[in-house]
Amino acid sequence: MKELEKTYNPADIEERLYEKWLRGKYFHAEVDKRKKPFSIVMPPPNITGKLHMGHALDNTMQDILIRYKRMQGYSALWQPGTDHAAIATEVKVTNKLKDEGIDKQALGREGFLEKCWDWRKEYGTTIISQLHKLGSSADWDRERFTMDEGCSEAVKEVFLRLYEKGYIYKGSRIINWCPVCQTSISDAEVEHEDQDGFFWHINYPIVGEEGRFVEIATTRPETLLGDTAVAVNPEDERYQDIIGKMLKLPLTDREIPVIADSYVDKEFGTGCVKITPAHDPNDFEVGKRHNLAEICILTDDAKISVPGKYFGMDRYEARKAMVEDLKEMGLLVKVVPHAHNVGTHDRCHTTVEPMVKPQWFVKMDEMAKPAIEAIKTGKLRFVPESYGKTYLHWLENIKDWCISRQLWWGHRIPAYYCEDCGEMVVAREMPAVCPKCGKNHFRQDEDTLDTWFSSALWPFSTLGWPQKTEELEYFYPTDVLVTGYDIIFFWVIRMVFSGIEQTGKVPFHTVLIHGLVRDSQGRKMSKSLGNGIDPLDVIEKYGADALRMTLMTGNAPGNDMRFYWERVEASRNFANKVWNASRFIMMNIEKAGEKEVSLADLTMADRWILSKMNTLTKDVTENLDKYELGIALQKVQDFIWEEFCDWYIEMVKPRLYDDSDETKAAAIWTLKTVLINGLKLLHPFMPFITEEIFDNLQEEEETIMVSSWPVYQEEWHFEEEENATEMIKEAVRSIRNVRTSMNVAPSRKAKVYVVSQDEKVLEVFDRSRAFFASLGYASEVVTQKDKNGIESDAVSAVTPQATMYIPFAELVDIEKEIERLETEKKKLQGELTRSTKMLSNEKFLAKAPEEKVAEERAKLANYEQMMAQVEERLASLKK
Repeated sequence: MKELEKTYNPADIEERLYEKWLRGKYFHAEVDKRKKPFSIVMPPPNITGKLHMGHALDNTMQDILIRYKRMQGYSALWQPGTDHAAIATEVKVTNKLKDEGIDKQALGREGFLEKCWDWRKEYGTTIISQLHKLGSSADWDRERFTMDEGCSEAVKEVFLRLYEKGYIYKGSRIINWCPVCQTSISDAEVEHEDQDGFFWHINYPIVGEEGRFVEIATTRPETLLGDTAVAVNPEDERYQDIIGKMLKLPLTDREIPVIADSYVDKEFGTGCVKITPAHDPNDFEVGKRHNLAEICILTDDAKISVPGKYFGMDRYEARKAMVEDLKEMGLLVKVVPHAHNVGTHDRCHTTVEPMVKPQWFVKMDEMAKPAIEAIKTGKLRFVPESYGKTYLHWLENIKDWCISRQLWWGHRIPAYYCEDCGEMVVAREMPAVCPKCGKNHFRQDEDTLDTWFSSALWPFSTLGWPQKTEELEYFYPTDVLVTGYDIIFFWVIRMVFSGIEQTGKVPFHTVLIHGLVRDSQGRKMSKSLGNGIDPLDVIEKYGADALRMTLMTGNAPGNDMRFYWERVEASRNFANKVWNASRFIMMNIEKAGEKEVSLADLTMADRWILSKMNTLTKDVTENLDKYELGIALQKVQDFIWEEFCDWYIEMVKPRLYDDSDETKAAAIWTLKTVLINGLKLLHPFMPFITEEIFDNLQEEEETIMVSSWPVYQEEWHFEEEENATEMIKEAVRSIRNVRTSMNVAPSRKAKVYVVSQDEKVLEVFDRSRAFFASLGYASEVVTQKDKNGIESDAVSAVTPQATMYIPFAELVDIEKEIERLETEKKKLQGELTRSTKMLSNEKFLAKAPEEKVAEERAKLANYEQMMAQVEERLASLKK
């Protein structure tokens, strides 16, 4: 047997062990019909990213589940990969080129894409290598990329199928436009934030009625250039007479109608709403109902495109100029401060501009229905359940999905346009001839697909779909998706409706939701606050196991957690505890000799810890099956630290050190058996330290990773011994409490009398005499039915089953204790004199702050209480 190093140093073992796992292909999952499959797909991190605490938590949870199932004998696949992250990568590469003095447009599409692939090659695996340091046991042999050949084939196939089914169409609808990235973005990529702004109240003159106006209020006065109507509620009595009349649109030469639409809230504002169909989603719907024109007033970079005075101005520059002109014309009624919710792009944080543009869309009405049915029928469930309501609410209010992006990096839309007659053809490859005019001059659509279009296919595209691979047949549907609550809309819903549409199956039966990792003050970690903590820094200082344990301690599905460095220290301390206990056991193993041990050879204490381990195995297995990962870890930690290390190891030490003890082999067998099972239960949470100890502790198995998960065994259940040992533990705690209250050092041994009229109780103490004496700091243990022969001044420690008596003189050296207490009394007398004098000083009371006076009064009360205790103790001793 090898020997563990004296001190636990994760830096010495983690990289070495991870390389061992990779060489041994222990992460690799094969199609094996003899085993049950279990599969998880890794939410693919962006190739622009680096590991942050959210990744660390998400991947730790997945790794726990996959290691647990692997040990249970499943063919467990954790499918890894990365996402091309269209917008983020394009921005990164564009900025890199700028720094090198290269213009993206001058480089051209093909040249730019070469640079993107260079980026992917250089930085695309950064986060993967960082996940290695975390201990992630994903099947790296199967690593995928959303733009690899297979995934790209799947994307194209889905686009064509949906188009042929009539679910994908090209049309002009209101979309979210980012003027900085100059691309459309989905609703899910818009972050809403409260901003301080204004309501500008503007008069629109009624045509033909001099001096009569309609007053509207707007947060975006520049958009009036695109107004095509003013709407009022049809039931608003104030405006019945103007419905159908025309208004002179300020700053333009146009006239627009007053229309009646129930969309208008007559209680809000003036009850008159300007309708700009090309720049507001609600106005767009009103415009459709009333056949209003859609006038787009902005260029792609948010400059005014309407001919006239404001042409070419930035939207905010134009706003200022228009407000000044309205003021000069006497049409600006008032400006009222107004805090309102503004949509910004989650990538660049630019204020998003709603605009009507020709884009590609997916019809969602029909595709949403089976995804709704899945949650209602229980084919899909969320942990916690409450997130199912969020999922359902979003699906029941879903709008058509804008899937086109004005980017070069990504999956290019497979639509081709005849340059001779304009005919559009959607096909896998560029057509040879135009089906309409017979010519062969085609150009492909410039747009690419939304990144979420490809990642929506991730659970099945990574397994080889649309090909009917054996992996797809065996591992799909996957079992559980682990993700944060912040991307339910982005990704989870799209995977569900895509999976059902393309495969007829829900892609996973469970979605395990976790919260965010916040800083110690409860704030979200961000660059702007500078409060982010790099997981790699934590790993370098404390090791991956300590980080993983910290992230899982107290973790509950769906709840945010706070990161404390003190908690990392506690995790590292636990690792040290496990390491030192293991070293102690391994140093004593040879004392067992060659003797065979059976359950009949075990002592009461041995059976107690074995039974406790047995119950723990059942509980932890149930917790993991319910995805209660934090609870499972806490139970394992409490057992190892308290029951095993603090109690059982201390119980057996007298047996190990006594050469004549015939139960030594039983003790060693129990120590090793419980340690091995404890390591296995701990392994999914702390893989490195458990592997290192396991490797050195036994020689039968090469790695703990594929060793068998412990199972509950009825023959290891010893209820009677559990109750008996818990009785002894309670007695020991009671004795220790008494000794602590009297400031008795552990090194001072004293005789202990155990008194009980119950013979079975006395029998338990007799059987446990050796370790009870050791744990209770007893020089001798005497069991009896009454108090006969026990000194009258003996100190008592009471439990429900027995009373322990300890002769006072054996606990305390009376002369020395009196001397110590006299010194303490003298010191307290000085403090009382000082404090009383200060509080009787009128100048102090008049000039000192109230807090200072209150603090001194509290001190005096404390000194008086301490003095009373010292005098009482002295009086007792002097008797």
